[in-house]
Amino acid sequence: MKYNLEDIKIRIMDVVHSSSVDGTGFRDVLFVNYCPHRCDGCHNMQTWDKSNGRDVTLKEVYDDLMESSFTNVTFSGGEPFEQAKELYVLACAVKEGGKSIWIYSGYTFEQLLADEDKKNLLCVCDVLVDGKFDKNLTQLNLKFKGSTNQRIIDIAKSLEENKVVLFDDTFC
Repeated sequence: MKYNLEDIKIRIMDVVHSSSVDGTGFRDVLFVNYCPHRCDGCHNMQTWDKSNGRDVTLKEVYDDLMESSFTNVTFSGGEPFEQAKELYVLACAVKEGGKSIWIYSGYTFEQLLADEDKKNLLCVCDVLVDGKFDKNLTQLNLKFKGSTNQRIIDIAKSLEENKVVLFDDTFC
């Protein structure tokens, strides 16, 4: 299914290049706007309010991500799955361009599977960091997540085995 990326808008906060904390390797991170979870201790509270950020076309975001030399992309927020239909289209284009995708969500893997639009986006991504941030469960040595209740999930293996399979970050 082909879409015209110029016809679809998304509300974002920013695109940050060269992050090393939002997944393996150096990554470009798309921070989307709006989050219903409102986790206590959130680092991105400015994303909670729908009026913050800016509207851009998927083409603008796609061009920005594809011009980068990094082959890793992360969708973060805010809550990416609140714009699941739009991000699904972007994710398909980014994957066709040869990039891997990590995605962060306050929703759990199981909750995402229960919603068709969210599941569609999930299935295009490679790794999911799921669960709400809990400031009472933070530890300074955690890789790629903020609290111990969050899971780093290998999406393809989890879908194949019909159960959550954690991402093996042994060599990261």
